[in-house]
Amino acid sequence: MIIRREFYINGSWCSPSRPRDFEVINPSTEEPCAIISLGSQEDTNAAVAAAKAALPAWAATPPSERARIVSRILEQYEARLAEYASVIAMEMGAPIDFALSDQAPCLPWHTGNFLKAFDKIEWIRPLGPHARRVAVTLEPIGVVGLITPWNWPVNQIALKAIPAMLAGCCCVLKPSEEAPLNAMLFAEFCHDAGVPAGVFNLVNGDGEGVGTQLSTHPDVEMISFTGSTRAGKAITRAAADTLKRVALELGGKGANLVFADADEQAVARSVRRMMENCGQSCNAPSRMLVERSVYVQAIEKAVATAESIKVGPADEHGPHIGPLVNKRQWDQVQGYIQKGLEEGARLVCGGLGLPEGFNRGYFVKPTIFADVKPGMTIEREEIFGPVMAMIPFDTEDEAVRVANDTPYGLTNYVQTGDARRANRLALKLKAGMVEMNGKSRGAGSFFGGMKQSGRAREGGVWGIEEFLESKIVSDYDFSLEDA
Repeated sequence: MIIRREFYINGSWCSPSRPRDFEVINPSTEEPCAIISLGSQEDTNAAVAAAKAALPAWAATPPSERARIVSRILEQYEARLAEYASVIAMEMGAPIDFALSDQAPCLPWHTGNFLKAFDKIEWIRPLGPHARRVAVTLEPIGVVGLITPWNWPVNQIALKAIPAMLAGCCCVLKPSEEAPLNAMLFAEFCHDAGVPAGVFNLVNGDGEGVGTQLSTHPDVEMISFTGSTRAGKAITRAAADTLKRVALELGGKGANLVFADADEQAVARSVRRMMENCGQSCNAPSRMLVERSVYVQAIEKAVATAESIKVGPADEHGPHIGPLVNKRQWDQVQGYIQKGLEEGARLVCGGLGLPEGFNRGYFVKPTIFADVKPGMTIEREEIFGPVMAMIPFDTEDEAVRVANDTPYGLTNYVQTGDARRANRLALKLKAGMVEMNGKSRGAGSFFGGMKQSGRAREGGVWGIEEFLESKIVSDYDFSLEDA
């Protein structure tokens, strides 16, 4: 049992002002694996005060020096990678090989991309050739509150804390109480890398407690939140009185349009992407829309792929998927599967209950429903589990209409061999990201959505600019910058 009740505030680990124990559950065993403490208002105030006190010096630190300090975090990561991946597997259920290959490496991937983008930022630049003595300046927004989820915990910490510190902001991180240990290791990375006291702070807590306290705190200038759309709305309301900047990365219900001319691996590739991380990804391609002429064959391929995906404990090596994060999530996913059956969708793979051979752990069978009709609950709502809905379509226009008929707008997917069609759909689909034929969006691209998926832009230069204020200055003498 790991005991980690302390918070990281002003460069040191300190005891909570009022201890409030919280058990972190290993979802593979349903047993407690750690005890942390949830913070109180006094802890939040102390962290914000430390960040506010450190802000003037950190904001005035030359960008090159900030980059040098932040880059040293990667040295700590490399030295403790195995430990980092191990706690991710234990606390949120990512299988250890997946934690090593995909979850933990989010930190060096995003940090490296941010550092490259950071080099290209013009902190003071002329407005244009027509106004050469008018300057546009960039400066840190101030103290920022970072609230991160459990499903891709390192990914979201890296997408928030790294650009915030590079921008010259000081931050207070509240990680998910379901998966706090990786965040506490990140705090150790920052400390050992020489990040100045107060620049990065961590207070564990829940949304109603520390999350709300950060969202309403008068000395916090910005909240960056990743989580459910419901929670995002609550944070927006809480932040309204202090007129904070609020950057939201929320839920999704990705449509994956599979045309008859898609490549041979399109369906299998899409199913594997859906089941990755046990379906606990906001950008999962959870609605597979298939052109009717290949619909029957697509179902067969999807079922064969899903049935080949093994389920197993997070501490075992192999390419299997692990459990859902907790009992509440397991019950919710089971409820969606039941709802699909009740509303008349055709279950072709998986279904209710634990997979064969399991009597504990929050494991779910890779599940596929066919003949799902637009408007069914499993077509409309984000399930956040390994459950995919298959829907036939006859025309491109019909596919676009169904894909866009959702309150979400995070990621859509297209599988087609027709480049002109791909280009048309890229402009028609209402989402912040469109992925074509399984191709990566590329290093330095942003992650972000539209509509009720939130409108933040995380990654690359956009992710750094989220934490910057712009200022316009007239009669600025640029010649003095070279002196």
